[in-house]
Amino acid sequence: MSADRLLTTVLRAFQGPPDPEQTNRILSTTTSLLTTLSNPLNITLLTSQLLIAPAIWEQPDGLRTCLRIISIYNTAAITVRQHTLEGKNVMQPRQLQGGGLTCDDWAKAVVKGADERSPRWQHVLVIAGVLLGMESQERRGLSPGLRTTIEAAMVTAVNLALEETTPMGGIDSDTVVLALNHAFPLLSDYIRTRLNYDVLVMVMVRAMTSTEGFLEGYFVEAIDYDVKQHQGDKFDWSSKSPSFIQLQKLSSKPLVTSMGPLSRLIAHAIEHVQNPLLLIEVRHHLMEFTNRLRAGWQRNKLSEIDPSEESAFLTPETLRSTLPMLWQVLKTAMFATVVVLRALIGRTLVDPVLSGRDMAPWMASQSLLVLRDLHFIGSRLGTNSFSAYTFVYMTSIDIITRFPVESRELLKQIYPETAGQIPPHPLLRNMDLFYLNTAEHFTLILSPPDNEVLIATPASPYLNPTANKYLLEIFEAAHSAMLAVFAAPQNADITAKLIPFYVDSLFTSFPTNLSPRQFRFAFKALLQITTPPAPLSASQPTLAETLLELLHYRALSAPVTPLPMSLAIKSPEDTNARADDPALSEQAVLVLTLLDSLSSLPLHTLEVWLPLAADIVNIIDDGLMREHCKARFWDILESGEMDVERSAVCVAWWTSHGGREKVLFGRRASENGPFMSGGLGTKDGSKL
Repeated sequence: MSADRLLTTVLRAFQGPPDPEQTNRILSTTTSLLTTLSNPLNITLLTSQLLIAPAIWEQPDGLRTCLRIISIYNTAAITVRQHTLEGKNVMQPRQLQGGGLTCDDWAKAVVKGADERSPRWQHVLVIAGVLLGMESQERRGLSPGLRTTIEAAMVTAVNLALEETTPMGGIDSDTVVLALNHAFPLLSDYIRTRLNYDVLVMVMVRAMTSTEGFLEGYFVEAIDYDVKQHQGDKFDWSSKSPSFIQLQKLSSKPLVTSMGPLSRLIAHAIEHVQNPLLLIEVRHHLMEFTNRLRAGWQRNKLSEIDPSEESAFLTPETLRSTLPMLWQVLKTAMFATVVVLRALIGRTLVDPVLSGRDMAPWMASQSLLVLRDLHFIGSRLGTNSFSAYTFVYMTSIDIITRFPVESRELLKQIYPETAGQIPPHPLLRNMDLFYLNTAEHFTLILSPPDNEVLIATPASPYLNPTANKYLLEIFEAAHSAMLAVFAAPQNADITAKLIPFYVDSLFTSFPTNLSPRQFRFAFKALLQITTPPAPLSASQPTLAETLLELLHYRALSAPVTPLPMSLAIKSPEDTNARADDPALSEQAVLVLTLLDSLSSLPLHTLEVWLPLAADIVNIIDDGLMREHCKARFWDILESGEMDVERSAVCVAWWTSHGGREKVLFGRRASENGPFMSGGLGTKDGSKL
């Protein structure tokens, strides 16, 4: 069939009723015609009719149809450019393939088809497809002048479409976002400045979370209806359930599959918005979205199962198929949200309006509330490796801690629902973990009563050494929060009141609930809190030595067998800390803890404890452990951990008071004498 007859057939098919099977053939033929028609007017006509074709646009297919339109023009542009390149390598014009049009002529003909008969939001699809096909991947199919013209046409079409689209979002605005998201990397910096970012930013944020994005988070709660209990205590979420099928469709939506570039585009828009007050709406929208995610997860049966117990309470299909896809979608949502938050916080730091007294604490506290809602996702993935999350989290804390009143109100707002006891629901415990990790940064600006009520009280139940073994991460967070309370100089009185309870918990928890690294860090922090210049050392001058005596006494009778791996390593940090260390016993860890504490002792106390430390190193029977402790002793003395005055005491002890002999040869000396010869037994008879 000739191209003209085929064109007539396709134009007639455009006017027919929607039919999915027929639509595929129509679009395939359209792509072929775009590359074979030789008359620019026919290409313009084909494009114009395609954009108003009932057979294409009257079927509810969301953005998939829009993406196919971009793909059609992208594929056609690539083919036309290829034909042009091949034509330059032949001698006779009659040997040219395709329609014989140059790239510039073809692109002009296509863009002319985006006329007044079709809405502006459809125009951006055509222009984006042409740009992608001609210019992406360094193709350089268009002349520089025409490329600039088409880029400008793209921006103009986007701005005009934004004026015509539905304010609260819809297929028209989502289409603009889809097309711009694909074409944006090809726009020059100058052309980008002509975008109306003030209107665009909220359109993109709504597109990210709405029907063509994450469904406003409602898909999480919908899963609960398909989670069934069977096989005793096991729960099953079938891969054939409606909620999982919906999740699969969601994960394959055009905007969701390109959520990374879209989140970066939103961040770019935030940086270039002219009216900074518009960003308040962005923040509010994100907070509503993440709040629905968290609330939906809380109403989901799956949230009642602790991650450490999933293998015991979930069916193999759920563990293998359905649950991993859910967490993949949630991870995508979290990453996109955090990238947008990073731009908001960055703008808050530099914008004179947002960084003011009235706006800055509010922006920071709202960011922390968003991160709190996302923490049930981030805690599974490990947010420490996600630099954007760390930036948002720490910068928000830095901002709000400049404002004590707002800081106190934030802590009250996220205060644990069951403070003083461990909640049974895993999600509530997860929120407690976020609270404790966050609250420890506020101890310096809170009053002593607030420190006790807002931090010490929620942390106390997690310090219980008999707590659930699966709560080790919260256990460590509680210890860290308590140490932060003790370290605040204004808290000397409540520290004196709480420290006996804490010390008892610390010693009882090791090694069952605390790794060697965690115990050593906590005890050294305690010594620093109880020695000068800490205020507590003035009111409790003997407390530091009492703690050392407790440590020394326990080391004398501690088990000498190497700690099993399950007790020695409780976190990735423990793995890194243990990389070059031999397997250590509980006794060796306690000795190392005592050695770690030497650099914090007052001079007169240090003089007393240096020989005691040397003696206790030599009570270790295992040679590798003992040599490791000796190496640590020497490292403390010569690595610079001591200040000048303490170093002088150590040098004098090492050189003039027998320190060298005690550390290096103490055990050998105790085994080999010296003894009076008359008191020695004889093996070969009298020596007289």
